[in-house]
Amino acid sequence: MTTPVVVTGLGIAAPNGLGTKDFWAATLKGESGIGPVTRFVPDQYPARLAGEVPGFVAEDHLPGRLLPQTDRMTRLALVAADWALEDAEVTPQELNAYDMGVITASSSGGFEFGQNELQKLWSKGGQHVSAYQSFAWFYAVNTGQISIRNGMKGPSGVVVSDQAGGLDALAQARRQIRKGTRLIVSGAVDASICPWGWVAQLAGERLSKEDDPDRAYLPFDALAGGHVPGEGGAILVLEDLTAARARGARIYGEIAGYGATFDPRTGSGRPPGLGQAIRAALADSGTQPGDIDVVFADAAGVPALDRVEADAITEVFGPRAVPVTAPKTMTGRLYSGAAPLDVASALLAIADGVVPPTTNVEVAPEYDLDLVTGEPRKASLRAALVIARGHGGFNSAVVVRAAQ
Repeated sequence: MTTPVVVTGLGIAAPNGLGTKDFWAATLKGESGIGPVTRFVPDQYPARLAGEVPGFVAEDHLPGRLLPQTDRMTRLALVAADWALEDAEVTPQELNAYDMGVITASSSGGFEFGQNELQKLWSKGGQHVSAYQSFAWFYAVNTGQISIRNGMKGPSGVVVSDQAGGLDALAQARRQIRKGTRLIVSGAVDASICPWGWVAQLAGERLSKEDDPDRAYLPFDALAGGHVPGEGGAILVLEDLTAARARGARIYGEIAGYGATFDPRTGSGRPPGLGQAIRAALADSGTQPGDIDVVFADAAGVPALDRVEADAITEVFGPRAVPVTAPKTMTGRLYSGAAPLDVASALLAIADGVVPPTTNVEVAPEYDLDLVTGEPRKASLRAALVIARGHGGFNSAVVVRAAQ
């Protein structure tokens, strides 16, 4: 029998709430964290809105020695990991260092740190570049800094597959626990709201150019015109179910199934792979489509991509057969941090018996989706499907369910 892997701790840093309690309360109220960019002056760019994490002062949470060597992304991740471990009532120093690991995802790495050091290189010369540039920009830096801070020396790594990476990291964490590791800290936090990161995102030609925060990110809406980027995400503590129960841990739910595919090249004539990723996740969890009570959508906000996702959902579940939601309309797309945040939201939704809303959207009839809009919907929830897609063709899906 395969080992059930469960979530025992959540740490959240999101544009509409710093900490799990504030985030979830804002999400159920439909409060958005999307607004004008403040981390730099965006006037010269065609896209000027973002989801920025509010009220985060790194000095209030981290020792001063860490600040010169970390990007904003890593500072957020370190604090979210602290909160997740505290929520799980885990004291890493009391466990075997080699029985704990860290597996995160990243889409951009420490972009803002890298930009600042490159500016020093160009304007002042190489002697002014921080030695920490050697790793502070790197995709794996969050994994490294979390593992060092908490003395975790077990299986660790990083996954880079854009927005799909957050689910891929959780799946890799589950795999390592099934191989015998006691506990894995997993999930993702991204933060690339700086000019260098902004230009890179604009190059993907998927950013919304709308200046009204309520009209800028409208997945599955006839007026959809791209997405709003954001920063933040969620860090989760994953454990073996037996070990978690033995220590009396609160269990949010189980990471029950996972599937991933890669889309064929454009023009090949072959169908997209998202539907197969969903079916693979259902099969891995031993779940039938009728057992899924809610779908947390990827919600690209690009009409052609929304069409692919809506078709995949209706193909697997049937037209309007399952409630669908995309609470990321209140945060923007957080790249690798988005899917772990959706997993956390799914677990909170199961616990509270409520589907969070998709805000500001009027679903276009041609999508044939039961999209939960406006207000939260009360429902008896036992299992949820989370979908994530990454730029370039990555598709991932995870089934989470209440602990058996």
